[in-house]
Amino acid sequence: MSESELETPDGALPTAEDRMDEDDRLKPEFVRAVMERVEAGDAEGARALVDPLHPADIADLFELVDTDERRALAAALADLLDGDVLSEMNDWVRDELIDALEPHEVAEIAGELETDDAVALIEDMEEDEQRAVLRALDPDDRAAIEEALTFPEESAGRLMQRDLIAVPEHWTVGQVIDYLRRGENLTTDFWEVYVVDPQHKPVGTILLSWILRTPRHFAVADLMQREQTLIPVDMDQEEVALRFQKYALISAAVVDQNGRLVGMITVDDVVHIIQEEASEDVLLMSGAGDEGDINQPIRDSYRARVRWLIANLFTALVASSVIALFGGAIEEMVALAVLMPIVASIGGNAGTQTMAVAVRALAMNQLTRSNTWRTIWREIRLALLNGLTIALLIGVGAALVFSNPQLGGVIAAAMLINIAIAGLAGVLVPVLLERMDQDPAVASSVFVTMITDSMGFFAFLGLAVASGLAG
Repeated sequence: MSESELETPDGALPTAEDRMDEDDRLKPEFVRAVMERVEAGDAEGARALVDPLHPADIADLFELVDTDERRALAAALADLLDGDVLSEMNDWVRDELIDALEPHEVAEIAGELETDDAVALIEDMEEDEQRAVLRALDPDDRAAIEEALTFPEESAGRLMQRDLIAVPEHWTVGQVIDYLRRGENLTTDFWEVYVVDPQHKPVGTILLSWILRTPRHFAVADLMQREQTLIPVDMDQEEVALRFQKYALISAAVVDQNGRLVGMITVDDVVHIIQEEASEDVLLMSGAGDEGDINQPIRDSYRARVRWLIANLFTALVASSVIALFGGAIEEMVALAVLMPIVASIGGNAGTQTMAVAVRALAMNQLTRSNTWRTIWREIRLALLNGLTIALLIGVGAALVFSNPQLGGVIAAAMLINIAIAGLAGVLVPVLLERMDQDPAVASSVFVTMITDSMGFFAFLGLAVASGLAG
């Protein structure tokens, strides 16, 4: 569908159905129509097409076009390329566009954002460019962002918003309502009001719904909920997400080392964290790096992936050395070579299943020191049940296909042993890495695969030799 086909006969702009498919994704025809206008120099026409879109959909538009088209698109849509769009954009695409902007333009966009989004916008910039942007910011915004940048990456301090509502506990509900109505510079996005003592330490919270439904004369101290979940400013963002999930939080107060209220974190930020952490664990387990992304430069993707492939090469040599020990047995009985990949493959899959469950349990704080051995025993029992089932199937099958019941018994025993070892390795390797303060998602798959391959070959070929079947 070309630009002219996208327009209605009377020249009206396309409807939502013309722009989005049934899964709320931009249609290829719409993307092409926008780029046709950009390439033709019709910036006004391109903006007219894109203007009705939600900021998240405009961000998607930039991610869908080719890299060499993004700057031209950004120039055409300059009026629409605001902080809301950039905060929704893929990190790699956003950084690419930010590099093309002048420091004062970046500062203008950062000034429109909440502190946490502004920090995310400029934290990865080169130091000299970052300083230039900070100099161009309003003094209050600059101070807030500079303070946030002093906290560790992926910590609550980087994540929190500084704009919040805090009131003293001696106020009445009426005073709170009047304060909210008169305060021109107060934040407009909040779900609860924090109650603080004279040292600005949080002592309770009040939901907006409580304020709206309570008579004006009621004291804040009598209305507030004193129990609350406080987030230390240096807490890792993954732990923050776990607390939000565990206690079903919508927002939470962030406190400094002295217990003073310095910010708040809201659930919309935590949703992004959960997505980022889940994606990171999946990528690390696969060896694709912690930031694998289809928009990542090829050179960066190559560096992230090739090191784990090299590591995998060396672990594969361990398995091949086990095979070399039984070279004579394999030459004597070709059936062993035919069946070896089955033993290794099933063992590897069993280990991967257990490892995925263990890594997830560690990430969710479900697997701790108090239940480690119970979890290990559970996975061993499960592995034995799976092993017995698969061993029976492969044993009968091999005996029938090769007309050799002894061979069937050997591969059945080897399969049971390897799946049991895979279950044990799948939970032990992530736990040991976590005890060593290493990310269990990073290297677990490499070690588990090495163990299952090596032990599978050793068990199968060793039993074949020991039983007199070959060798």
